[in-house]
Amino acid sequence: MFDAGLETLPPARLREHQWRRFTALARALDANPFYRGKWGAAGVRGAEELRGWDDFARLPFTRKAELVEDQAAHGPFGTNLTYPLERYVRVHQTSGTSGTPLRWLDTQASWEWWARCWGFVLAAAGVTAGDRVFVPFSFGLFIGFWAGFEGARALGALAIPGGGQDSVTRLASLEALGATVLVCTPSYALHLAETARERGMDLAKLPVRLTVHAGEPGAGIPAVRARIEAVWGARAFDHAGMTEMGAYGYECVAQAGLHVNESEFIAEVIDPAGGAAATEGELVLTNLGRVGSPLVRYRTGDRVRVAAAPCACGRSFVRLEGGILGRLDDMLIVRGVNVFPSAIEGVVRRFAAVEEFQIEVFRAGELDEVRVLIEAAGAGASPRQVQEALRALLGIRLDVSLVPPRTLPRYELKARRVVRR
Repeated sequence: MFDAGLETLPPARLREHQWRRFTALARALDANPFYRGKWGAAGVRGAEELRGWDDFARLPFTRKAELVEDQAAHGPFGTNLTYPLERYVRVHQTSGTSGTPLRWLDTQASWEWWARCWGFVLAAAGVTAGDRVFVPFSFGLFIGFWAGFEGARALGALAIPGGGQDSVTRLASLEALGATVLVCTPSYALHLAETARERGMDLAKLPVRLTVHAGEPGAGIPAVRARIEAVWGARAFDHAGMTEMGAYGYECVAQAGLHVNESEFIAEVIDPAGGAAATEGELVLTNLGRVGSPLVRYRTGDRVRVAAAPCACGRSFVRLEGGILGRLDDMLIVRGVNVFPSAIEGVVRRFAAVEEFQIEVFRAGELDEVRVLIEAAGAGASPRQVQEALRALLGIRLDVSLVPPRTLPRYELKARRVVRR
């Protein structure tokens, strides 16, 4: 554990810890124009009115659309800033896969908080000061694995940058530098494996013993995890975070879902339609250490399910069974059936011969229809076989088509496999 004292706190003491952190944050937000106005409109005039969890529940949810509108009206960074601009040292931007990109600023203290959150992520996967952590991630505005790189350094591990290189060069660097940990998206881990196979390179012979993944729900899907572990000969771990929120979720060695780091975040799960508390629904988060540009009761758009039983690892933090189950705004309705892209990926990745896939959505009259395109290397993954497996899981028939090798895009960052035609 990164901090066993916090990660095993009894529930009552954990809530006390969270409340102390939140009240300190709330006092600072009296100087934040965005939240001062937002809370005032909801009848909360200042932090002094927040005396307990019932008062916390009075606070309005924060939605991404509000932040987008705020930045459009008060560009380039919006009004969710607790301090003068001179206090901020980092700027990042969301990927834009689910709408207009958001820009986000961090103070030095907030950036150190990011690194601490990633310390929980890496330590839970078993990363130690003796590891060499390779991060194949290019320099840019997207937060990606910037903080993961800082987290590796915070643990005392050797952090190896892999930016500015193509996949072949990155594989050579992994081997030459004796990297023991790979940190990247699930899609890119599989793409590196595909590149290695084409060049006759056996990844299992490398010293890589752990892979840590974020940016997509892939590593939390059993079939995707199994493929990554098979080709790398290493244990794969999932992680969840958001540019605007922080690195909030991580897998422990039990790998029974994602723990939410409740020492640094307040987690709620609500019915997305009515907002009432639920055990399965939309994840709502409040970050406690990002005072310069915080989010309070932020509706993440992620669909999750809270595990009922305690985790075998001994952590008391809430656990999300199956990790991030999907994005609420990604859900497709096909002939009256709700279909999540992550469910399709879970089936497609069972077929070892499938190298890459894409989900095409198109209109047929008044209805959405879905076609799954697959690249397959060799036998064992005919369109009919994949189609039957999808029908067995989803209960509906989807068109599956084979496309020539290397015709579908590969991704270093978040994959965009759902395409509307």
